[in-house]
Amino acid sequence: MRQNLAANGGKATSEAAELNLADVELPDGRHLDHYLIRQRPVALAAAVNDANEALLIWRHRFITDSWGWELAAGVVEDGECLEAAAAREMLEGTGWQPGPLRHLMTLEPSNGLADARHHVYWAESAEYVGHPEDDFESSRREWVPLKEIPELVGRGEVRAANAAAALLLLSQMRLG
Repeated sequence: MRQNLAANGGKATSEAAELNLADVELPDGRHLDHYLIRQRPVALAAAVNDANEALLIWRHRFITDSWGWELAAGVVEDGECLEAAAAREMLEGTGWQPGPLRHLMTLEPSNGLADARHHVYWAESAEYVGHPEDDFESSRREWVPLKEIPELVGRGEVRAANAAAALLLLSQMRLG
C-alpha cells in the first residue's frame, strides 16, 4: 500500500474516501508516517415512537463479518443538506418517512484515523410509506424498545459506535 500511495503523491482516492500517508512532526521534532482517511460526511436518522421504541435495521457487515442493529445511515450526496440526507437514508433503508427531524449529535467515530463526521438526527414519529428501496441492506426492520438498548449494546448487538451513542442518548433522554 505504501508504494501505491507514494506513486500517487501519497494519496489513494475513491468517490467517498481518500487514503493519505501524512508526514507528522511530533512536538519533540521527530517525524513519523501516519495513515489518515478523508471521508465524506455521513447522516443517520433515528425515529422514536410514542411507545418509546426506536426504528432499527438488522444487517450484516462484511468487513467485520458481524450482524447487528443499526440506524439507517449513509453518505451525504453532493449539494445535499445533512437533515435531508438523514431523512432520505431512513426512507430508502426502512420504508418509513421520518417526522420533523432534529439534530441529536455529531460524532467522529475514529478521529485518530479518519476525519469522518457522522451527523445524527432524530424524529418523534415516522410514517410507513412502503417496502424499502434498499431492502438488500438489511434482513429486517423493527421497532425496538429503548429500554432494551443498554443491554443490546452490552451484548454487542449494537456494534456501530454511531448507533450505540445515539441510541444510548435517546434512551436517557426519553426514559430518564
